[in-house]
Amino acid sequence: MRLVDKAINYVKAISAETITNAKSGHTGVALGASTILFALFKDHYRFDISDTDFLNRDRFVLSAGHASALYYTLLSMFGFNVSLQDLKDFRKYGSKTPGHPEYHVTDGVEVTTGPLGQGVANAVGMAIAENKLEERFNSVGFKIIDNYVYCLAGDGCLMEGVAQEAISLAGTLKLSKLILLYDSNDVTIDGNLNIANRENVAKKFYSMGWNVIKVRNGNSYSACTKAIAQAKKANKPTVIIFRTTIGIGTQKEGTSAIHGAALSQDELALLKEKLKVKESFYVPNDIRELCMVSARKGKLFHEKWNQQLAIYSSTHPELYKQFTSFFEKKNINYEKILKNESKWAGESLRKINGYVLNEFSKELLQIMGGTADLGPSTFAVIENGGKFSAGNRRGRNIHFGIREHAMGAICNGIALYEDFMVFDSTFLAFANYMMPALKMRAMMNINVMSFFTHDSIAVGEDGPTHQPIEQVSQLRNIIGLKVFRPCDARELVAGYKVSREQNGPISFILTRQGVAPVENTSIEKAANGGYVVYSNSDKPKVVIMASGSEVPLAVEVAEKLKGKKVSVVSMPCQEVFDMQTEAYKEKVIPSGADLYVSIEASNDLSWLKYFKGAGIRVAVDNYQCSGKGDEVYQNAGFESKNIVKLIEKKLSTTKPKK
Repeated sequence: MRLVDKAINYVKAISAETITNAKSGHTGVALGASTILFALFKDHYRFDISDTDFLNRDRFVLSAGHASALYYTLLSMFGFNVSLQDLKDFRKYGSKTPGHPEYHVTDGVEVTTGPLGQGVANAVGMAIAENKLEERFNSVGFKIIDNYVYCLAGDGCLMEGVAQEAISLAGTLKLSKLILLYDSNDVTIDGNLNIANRENVAKKFYSMGWNVIKVRNGNSYSACTKAIAQAKKANKPTVIIFRTTIGIGTQKEGTSAIHGAALSQDELALLKEKLKVKESFYVPNDIRELCMVSARKGKLFHEKWNQQLAIYSSTHPELYKQFTSFFEKKNINYEKILKNESKWAGESLRKINGYVLNEFSKELLQIMGGTADLGPSTFAVIENGGKFSAGNRRGRNIHFGIREHAMGAICNGIALYEDFMVFDSTFLAFANYMMPALKMRAMMNINVMSFFTHDSIAVGEDGPTHQPIEQVSQLRNIIGLKVFRPCDARELVAGYKVSREQNGPISFILTRQGVAPVENTSIEKAANGGYVVYSNSDKPKVVIMASGSEVPLAVEVAEKLKGKKVSVVSMPCQEVFDMQTEAYKEKVIPSGADLYVSIEASNDLSWLKYFKGAGIRVAVDNYQCSGKGDEVYQNAGFESKNIVKLIEKKLSTTKPKK
C-alpha cells in the first residue's frame, strides 16, 4: 500500500472514531470527502502552523461545516494546535473541537460555518479581498498577494439560495483564485438528492461563468490532486465536481442513514479492519512525517515571502508604504468629518450617511462595500471609488445585485480576509433576507457595517410590504450586533467612531425622510449609546426616550408638557448604552420619575427594560396603510399633541413619587 493511501485510511479511521467517541457527528461526509481534503492539505494548501495569520496564506472554508471531525483530524495531522486529545474531546462543552467549526476557537479555522451555503459566500468575499489587494499592491516580479481560496461544499450547500447568489456573482467577477471543491454524493438527510433536486450542476456552473472540472472517483488521491492543480491554472472561478460515496467503507455507505450518524463500536471496528488501522487515536510516524513535509513547505513559503517583502520595501518604497498603511488603524478627526454639517441640516439620514461615508473613505482606503442594487436609494456609494468588476479590481463599490443574503455573507468573507472596513446596504424591510449572515458576523465578532435605510413607516406610499415595523427589534435581538439609530449627523459619526473603536458588527438604521435638527447632540456623548439631549430639571418627573427620527418629536413633546419636569434621552444604540456603568445609566435615566415614555416607530419591546416605574410605549404594533409618509406617521400616533395627551392622561392616574 502506498504511504499516501495509508495516510488517507488513517484520516478516515480517526475521523470516524472521533465521531463514535462523541456519540454524535456526521460520519458520512467525514469518510466520503476525506481523500479530497487530504489531497488539498498535502499538495496545495499553503499554510504556516507557526503563524496561522500569515497574510499571504491560502484560505480554506469548510462550508459543509458538519464535516468538522474530518477538518479537525487534518488540522491535527498537519501540525496545527489541535491535539489527539482535542479530537477525543470532540463536541464536548468548552472544547477546541466544537460540533461545527468556530472562528477563534480552533487553530487554523478561518470562519465559523454550519448553516449550509454561508461558507460558499464567505469564500467569495475572501476571493474578492484577495483580488483587490493583488491588483493594488503587486508589481512585476513581486507577488505580494497571491493566495487561493478553497471551499468544500456539499449537495446541501449548493441548494441554499445564499450559495447560488454568491456563485452567480463570483462568475460575473471572474474570481480566478476561488476554487470550490464540491463533494457530490447525491445524498441528503431525507434521502436521495433527486427527490428535491434534479438539475445539471455542471451546466449550471458553466452558465454562470465558472470553469468546471469533473472527477469521477473522488476517492482517488491522484485524481483529486491533479484536478486541484488544474483548477489553479484557470482564469475564472473553478468548481471541481468530485463524485463520492457518502460513508464509504461502512455498511450504510451510499445511504442517508449514515449522514448524521455515529458508528457503533462494532461498526467502527469493521471499518478500521477494512482500512487496516489497528490503533485508536494514533498517527504512525511515517504518516506524521508525510504531513509535516507539507507543513515545512508552508513555513518555507512564508519565509521566502518575508524575504521578498523586504526586497519589495526597498525597490518599491512608496508602494510598500501604502501596503503597510492599508492595514494600520489610522487616527480620525471626527469633528473634521462634520466640516460640512451645516449644509446637511434637514436632510435625510441616508443622504447624510452618503456624505459621511465619503469623508471617511478619503481617510481610510480599506473601506469598500456595496448595496443590493440600491445605490441611488441608500446613497451608500463611494464617489469616484469605481466599480469592482472583472476589469477593475481597484473598484471600491461592489454591485451585489439583488442578492441581500449573499451580500451580507460575502461582506463577512471580505472582513475575515484581513483588516478591511466593509459595508453593505439595503432597505431596512429587507434586512430579513440577511438575518443568517448578520447572526454569523455577530457570532464571529467581525467588523462589518450595514446601512439599512427607509427605516420606518414614514416610507409611506410603498405600503406595508416596505414598512420595517419588526426589523429593529429583530436586529437588536441578535446577540453581539450593535444597532445604531442616529437622529442626526453627529450621532451618525458617533456610530462610525464606535465601529472603529469597538470590535464587532454594527447596523445603522437610517431615515428616508428629512429629519429636523436637534440641539445638544454630541459625538462623544452619543458614543455612549444614550444621553440627555433636553432637560428642564435635575430631577425630571417625566423621562422620554427615543431614537432616530423620533428624537426631535420627543423634544417637541417635552416642550409642550408645560409645567412638567421633563428630560429627553436620545438612545442611538441600546447595546452600547447597556455597556456603560450603572452610575452613568442612572444619571441618564434616573430612578424616581413618575413616568417613563419610549417613542420609536417600531414594535420593539426592549424599551421596557428602561422603565423604572409607570410607563408608556409609543410604538407601531400593526401594519399601516399605504399613503404619504407624514400622513401614515401621524395616523399611527406619532404626533406631538397625541403623545402629550397620552402622557397627561397617564400622569393623572399615576400616584406621584416623592
